[in-house]
Amino acid sequence: MIRIERHGDEGFVAELVLDRPEAMNAISTAMAQALADATGELAADPSVRCIVVTSSHPKAFCVGADLKERNSFSDADLVAQRPIARRAYTGVLDLPAPTIAAVDGFALGGGAEIALSCDIVIAGQAATIGLPEVSVGVIPGGGGTQLLVRRIGWGKASRAIFSAQKFSAEEAKEWGFVEELVAASTARERAFELATVIAANSPVGLRNAKKAMRLGSGTDLAAGLEIEDACWRATAFSPDRAEGVRAFAEKRSPQWPGA
Repeated sequence: MIRIERHGDEGFVAELVLDRPEAMNAISTAMAQALADATGELAADPSVRCIVVTSSHPKAFCVGADLKERNSFSDADLVAQRPIARRAYTGVLDLPAPTIAAVDGFALGGGAEIALSCDIVIAGQAATIGLPEVSVGVIPGGGGTQLLVRRIGWGKASRAIFSAQKFSAEEAKEWGFVEELVAASTARERAFELATVIAANSPVGLRNAKKAMRLGSGTDLAAGLEIEDACWRATAFSPDRAEGVRAFAEKRSPQWPGA
């Protein structure tokens, strides 16, 4: 239900494929566990410089929680599933390398939250996005109530979550949910173009820049600048910095040591 594929001659770009097409990637307990396992594997691999999250279904990124499975759940079943689901969504959010969601088709509920957990969202013009949880008696529980407010602001997030309505890719771009809008069915292609550009850069720099941004965004400016300084030091005294300066002086492409 989740596949990892490596791209490029040296495999610096990883593709995390949502691969339950028969259910439009509805997130069952087993799929959530597979996602948690896959993100753990990627997080532990220092050779990964960028991760693209894609779908094997041409008309759906992910339609959210598997409500057919949930329909048979007791309260105890729901309680047992919760920590697995949290590990799945947090696994995407906490990936140390930059992440890009390539969204074509439906990204609903948990599917929208997987996209929100990525650093960059690229969507095809035919994409449909929404957080419809309150229409079935729950709330977004994969980070949606927190990530959407931080990404697009209180008012737009309130409208999206409280109305439970779906919105178009164009609206998502206008609101700031989506960073780049492309022709239908080309989001994956464009995501890999951008991932290749990102992966050419220092892996130590990429991870520490993301760490500084993530940790600093929830603090005041003074605290954020201290976080930035610590991440700068971790990068500036790394072999990557030495190689980057040397490569610039020698007018060649750097061969990043990483780690």
